[in-house]
Amino acid sequence: MSTRIDKWLWAARFFKTRTQATRACELSRVQCNHQPVKPSRDVHLGDRLQIRTEGGEFEIDVLALSDLRGPAAVAQTLYRETDASREARRKAAEERRALMHFTPAPTTRPSKRDRRRLSQFRGRA
Repeated sequence: MSTRIDKWLWAARFFKTRTQATRACELSRVQCNHQPVKPSRDVHLGDRLQIRTEGGEFEIDVLALSDLRGPAAVAQTLYRETDASREARRKAAEERRALMHFTPAPTTRPSKRDRRRLSQFRGRA
């Protein structure tokens, strides 16, 4: 048994829509066994997928197949993330948190004068 990879990515909740999953495949953000895939490629049990999303880079093993989107608890049973992938995403999250300490968000909104200076700096009229 097999399922289209774009349907499986949508059912496993890596992407909110099937269109987004298809687009990710077309942009080579999804690889199967270190090979770029087309959206119509079938995914099989035991395949290793590398997926790049806004949430990070995932390296997973396919444990079950589904083309129906269900609850998140069910979707998590479709795959197992590798330990190396989990550790890399944790380190990336820590780096993002540490970066926030170096460039904190402004405490107040910019004044009209500040907005003009920002626009001038960015080269806008």
